[in-house]
Amino acid sequence: MTFHIDDEINTQPENWLQAAALAPQFRDILPQKGERVAVVGCGTSWFMSMAFALIRESTGQGEADSFTASEMNYSRPYDRVIALTRTGTTTETVGLLNNLKGKVPTVVFTEKPDSPATKAADNSIVLDFASEKSVVSTRFATSTLALLRAHIGQDLTLAAQQAKAMLSESVEQYASAEQISFLGTGWTIAMASEAALKTRETAQFWAETHPAMDYRHGPISIAQPGRVVWCFGTPPANLQADVEATGAFFETRDIDPMAHLVLAHRTAVELARKRNFNPDQPRHLSRSVVLS
Repeated sequence: MTFHIDDEINTQPENWLQAAALAPQFRDILPQKGERVAVVGCGTSWFMSMAFALIRESTGQGEADSFTASEMNYSRPYDRVIALTRTGTTTETVGLLNNLKGKVPTVVFTEKPDSPATKAADNSIVLDFASEKSVVSTRFATSTLALLRAHIGQDLTLAAQQAKAMLSESVEQYASAEQISFLGTGWTIAMASEAALKTRETAQFWAETHPAMDYRHGPISIAQPGRVVWCFGTPPANLQADVEATGAFFETRDIDPMAHLVLAHRTAVELARKRNFNPDQPRHLSRSVVLS
């Protein structure tokens, strides 16, 4: 059976290039080099916020923090705040934008041109070509990250090519595992967090996230045959050998971490199929968390 999320995952390579091409027209409202910025979101949007903040700071663009919207540090001064909310209705994100109105320049990324978030923000970037029907988010979130990476001068061409290749890779070995631990270093910890979230959301399948160097400080004790340890980015020295010694399968690839995430997204959906769950409509979830 084909689900909406299948199409939303498969279009990611082209969506990233579409998003990257838009970056120049939003140059003036996005973070300028040297500015101190905060990037916020909830759920998957928070992980994309985390990734961009770490990429920006590590490439010398300026200080950057990331927060889940409910935990924004209002006492810390910022030159600009970027908010990610797919539907533009997420209660915590809309509240944050309203709290900052008139105090600091804000810009919101969303798929909806007319929403509470676009009304609350000073500026908005609408990625309607990456809109989604599935409850869980894939292409909207990664397209947002693609645009932000392009804004700071990163070329997404190779990442898109690698992601396209991941669409034809078999995911059977991962989807047959009894447990997956996702690892990362630097900004790829955010990719690991997103991958683990997707498997939990879509398939009620338990997955963990750890900084790669910290994995040997306890979590490796659960590694065993039939389980997978999946590392985004370059693995720390000797980690692969240590994991393989336990009998667990170690997944690593020399590709852009966003492309590697596409493979993880496909794994999550295949896990859902095997477990007879609908990945478009996970239990207890809605497309937006709107609190009374």
